[in-house]
Order: sequence, then structure tokens, then C-alpha cells
Amino acid sequence: MWAIYKTVMKLHIFNPEHDIALASDMFNFVAPHAGREMRSDLGFLPALWAEDGDMVLVDDIASALSRVRHLSRYAHDVAFVTYQDLKHLPPLEEICPWGWDRSLRFQLERNGIAKELLPTDAYLDSIRAMSHRWWAGQNLLKKLTKANDERVGSSRLIDNINQLDDIGYTYVMKAPWSSSGRGLRYVDQLTSHQRGWAKNVIARQGALTLEPYYRKIKDFAVELYAYPDRIEYLGLSVFQSSNGSYVGNILASEEEKVEIISKYIPFHRVQSAIDELCAILTDEMVGNYTGPLGVDMMIVDENGIKLHPCVELNLRRTMGHVALSFNQTQTDPRKLMQISYSRGYHFRVLTTAENCYPSVW
Repeated sequence: MWAIYKTVMKLHIFNPEHDIALASDMFNFVAPHAGREMRSDLGFLPALWAEDGDMVLVDDIASALSRVRHLSRYAHDVAFVTYQDLKHLPPLEEICPWGWDRSLRFQLERNGIAKELLPTDAYLDSIRAMSHRWWAGQNLLKKLTKANDERVGSSRLIDNINQLDDIGYTYVMKAPWSSSGRGLRYVDQLTSHQRGWAKNVIARQGALTLEPYYRKIKDFAVELYAYPDRIEYLGLSVFQSSNGSYVGNILASEEEKVEIISKYIPFHRVQSAIDELCAILTDEMVGNYTGPLGVDMMIVDENGIKLHPCVELNLRRTMGHVALSFNQTQTDPRKLMQISYSRGYHFRVLTTAENCYPSVW
């Protein structure tokens, strides 16, 4: 795929290992095999949301061209480049990664990207601090649930393993920085293995968070963009997860996604939470972060139908943003966007009725 020539362009990067890189906070971080494999296999994905004429950084250009060909009806006319090409690129306007971290900045600077296009240490420190689960628990969840009995959610910081003794209820332990369900443990009665895991997380990341376990009815997310002067609401993400790991997204119009969520909870309750969330984020985040972000929410059965308004804050692009890039309208058939693994990672858009809208959605 050859790009239309632009005098100034953006460089897009899919770095799904970002969340784990935040935990490491090291410039020489080496991602686990699964993260490296996903980045290699799905590095072409920014072609779905980039503009014509932009560039996308990939490991292998031939592989990216082959994989994006199956999505040519959705992809934009971009140029794929490798790290070896970076020193020879025309002028860049902006670097747009999945998420910023110290390791990515080091790799880009080492391969010739000008410092003025890269984030400062202070900016990276801010991203890492706000990506800590405790930050969202204190600055978002606590405010969103205050004096509202139609919402649930609480978060407790654990920095000493003995704090886990005699909790007395079913809970979820969460590592401060983790990716795709790997940093979660569901606890009824704490086992020696779970205690060992928790002790290891505290030793490596300084603490973990503990949250009550809720009977989940429905997952969804709110996708946003932080500008220098405001937070903009982009749309809903209706997705499916299994044990905390991402399975897929419904591709549907906003009206249809509202209809789906309204089957479980009156949507005005969700809209009210979104409005409050945007107001809080405007106060807490404007000036400290610019870029895409998402907030996972869920509908639960907790003495009635309740809304958990902040299960997780993702200070990066999310699969929900990817789903929104398809720009579905009410006249388009619903589809399912899915990532699967079979001898590598595969990105698919299913359009058949039996596959794109199963009963679990």
C-alpha cells in the first residue's frame, strides 16, 4: 500500500506492550514474547485510523502489506516503514503511538527521531502516575460514586502483604500496571499461590489495589480524547472479555450501542456518569495529558442493577477507539471486530449475521 504524498505527516505506532512497559519504566525494557508477537503480527492496525499519506511503523513491511490487504475496504492509504527507515523520513508533524512510555521514546530517539517530537521525562512520569490503578480509584471512581446509591465501586491500596489477612469478602486483586487481564486475581479465600503472587506484585510495583468482586452483567467502555484545553467524548465501546482479557468489539452505530446497553440499564444513568466523568477529567487531566483514552465501565447486579462507572482507566488508544474508526452508521450491518490467536495473532471483521451478533452481546 503506497501513500499519497504529503509534505507533513504523522507516524503511527501500534505498541500493545505499552501497559507492561509502564510497569517496568525502563528505557531498555524487553517485552514478553506475547507482546512482541502481537506487535509484529498486528503492527499494520494504525492503517485503520491514520489519514491518507501518514506513515505506520512496522517490523516487516511485506507482512504488513499482506495482512492489511484483507482489510483494504477499511484501511487508509498509508506508507509502512521500519525502524531502519526512520532516519530517512520526510518531516514529521507528530508521533502517534498506541501509548507513550519510556522504552518507546528511547527506541525512537535511538533510531533518529528528533527530540522535539518526543515526550519529556515529566510528561512520561505524569502518564505513568495517572495510569496507576490507584490514581483512577481516588481521582475518578471515588468522585463518581460519592452520594450516588445507583453506582458501585471502591478501591483499596495494599502495600503490605499482611493487609490481605481477614478481608472477609470476595475481591479482585489488581497489579497497578498490567495488560489484558494478566494482572488480575479473583479471590474468595486467599490461597498460598495467590498470596505469593500478591507479594511479588508488591515487591515489583510497590503496591496492588483491592476491589470488591461484583456480579457482572455487561461490559462497555467510554472512549475519549484529551485535547490541550478539553476532554471530548467520542463514543461507546461495547466489547466482550473473558477473565479480563479482550475478545472482541461490536461494530455498530452509536444509536444501536445505546440500545444494547439500555437493555440492561436506563441509559440516562450512563449518560449522567459520562457527563460527570468528562467534567472530572477536565479538571484532573487537561494540561497533563494529550491523546486518546478510555474508561471501562460495567453494569452489575448488586442489590439491584447498578453501574460501576470506572473499572479501569486506559491512558492510551484502545480497541474501542479502533472500533469507532470504522464509522458505523445505522444503515450498515452490525459486525464483530475480533482478535484471535492461531499460530500468531489475527485481526478479523466478521460480517455474517450468526457471527457478528451472538446472544452474549
